[in-house]
Amino acid sequence: MKKIKFLLIICCSASFAQIQTPQSSPKASINQTVGLTEVKVEYSRPAMRGRIIMGDLVQFGEIWRTGANANTIISFSDDVKVGGKSLKAGKYSIFSRPGISMWEVFFYTKYDNWNLPDKWDIDNVAAVVEIETQKLKQIKEHFTISIDNLSNQGANINLEWENTKVSVPFEVPTDEKTMASINSIMQGEPTARDYYGAAIYFRESGRDLQKAKKWISTAIDMDGGKYWMYRQQALILAELNEKDAAILASKNSLRLAKEAGNQDYVRLNNKSISKWSK
Repeated sequence: MKKIKFLLIICCSASFAQIQTPQSSPKASINQTVGLTEVKVEYSRPAMRGRIIMGDLVQFGEIWRTGANANTIISFSDDVKVGGKSLKAGKYSIFSRPGISMWEVFFYTKYDNWNLPDKWDIDNVAAVVEIETQKLKQIKEHFTISIDNLSNQGANINLEWENTKVSVPFEVPTDEKTMASINSIMQGEPTARDYYGAAIYFRESGRDLQKAKKWISTAIDMDGGKYWMYRQQALILAELNEKDAAILASKNSLRLAKEAGNQDYVRLNNKSISKWSK
């Protein structure tokens, strides 16, 4: 009886086993922070496998799923602009209409189907962008989506396959969100870190340097002064053309950086002191 039960277990286990094989178009995902906006892409990556892609497998003038299998999905945590067109925060499927020298890239509000929609609904097109194609120097075997050319203000969504590249620019509301945060925090009880971050942002975004000077000084007074704080103070003072004060702040940063063993800041401060002393 025990032998029969053992054989039944083996048979049942074998009947539920499945052969595992690699996907011909494996799944991929991208998670990228651009400024203060989270961007996520989920897609599948078909391969050339000796086939002609553009104009053959991917027909010119016809809408393409822009990938393989399920919809290619992109999501934005904030309202953005793609190619200058406004796009609300949320999820979208990416479809495209490839051409020889120009593509149309569609951001489509319906994203839960396989392949193309059964019926293309223009009302579901949240934004469409026309982008000129670029020729790749090296063949791209697998369809690839990437996000690069990052800045606080935006980035590019790149679509690449075979010898073709399409780069869709998008903008994010970093400045608007940052200024709202600074204004809100400064009306409450800001910490040394808040003053420090606000001072850096004002300097880097070309805003009121006098206010940045006041904030970095407050941060140093509250936190006892760190070499990275004095470094930022020196940069702000230098941009205000207060060179003597900038050199003094840089020397403070240099001394503390030596004590901390941070050779990068030692080099930066020595270089700045030499430059500002001329």
